[in-house]
Amino acid sequence: MAVLNLRPLAGGRILRGSQPFGLDAAGTSNFLEQHGIQAIMDLRSDLERSIVPWLVDSGADGSFPPAGTPSRVGTGAPSRVEVIHNPLDPNAVAGSLQAVETPEDLGELYLGWLRVRPRWVADALRPVAQGRRTLVHCSLGKDRTGVVSAVALMAAGASDEAVVNDYTATTANLPDVLKVMADTWRLHVPSTPAQYFSPDLMILQSPEAAIRHFLVGFAREFGDARAFLNEAGLTAVEVERLRDGS
Repeated sequence: MAVLNLRPLAGGRILRGSQPFGLDAAGTSNFLEQHGIQAIMDLRSDLERSIVPWLVDSGADGSFPPAGTPSRVGTGAPSRVEVIHNPLDPNAVAGSLQAVETPEDLGELYLGWLRVRPRWVADALRPVAQGRRTLVHCSLGKDRTGVVSAVALMAAGASDEAVVNDYTATTANLPDVLKVMADTWRLHVPSTPAQYFSPDLMILQSPEAAIRHFLVGFAREFGDARAFLNEAGLTAVEVERLRDGS
């Protein structure tokens, strides 16, 4: 298996996807080499990471292969890949299952994350702004990843329709991701209720109305995405690199 719900954004500078499923150290190395990934932006909580970790022999600086590992000359793979843990505040996601009943609730949840943790988004996009091809992922690759991806697309000058199309592309991938996710959690946490991964839950859907609500709210509250990221902690140069891909 591999990273699911995977697709490129911003001319391929960003890959968005789910957490890794069934990847051992060798599979991870092959995956990173295949996609030319130079940084991994892991948006998951400590609990999520403990259940489905990146199975790599990482160095003390959080990158792998560890310092001193011979590079595979001629493969074209980046010699070092930094793994960056950037979790959303647990208090910002607690109660999500109970609070989200409509697509508008889901879009409002996303806006709430930006109100509480604007720097979280800026930090998630910093490797991209530094010119590194980055895998951005959470668990399903839908909500936390979706918000970061939406802001990245807006900062790059994408239209609202492009943001909507990217977000809703997850819908076709959700059945497979949810099945694997449910199997994984039940293996490690047998007490997980069956309804926790029910596709009927709004929190496990990616409806168009949710992202449109987010886009309208973002424009009303934050205005321009590049200005938002600048205020959230990216330098003017970094923000400009998100726009032009340099």
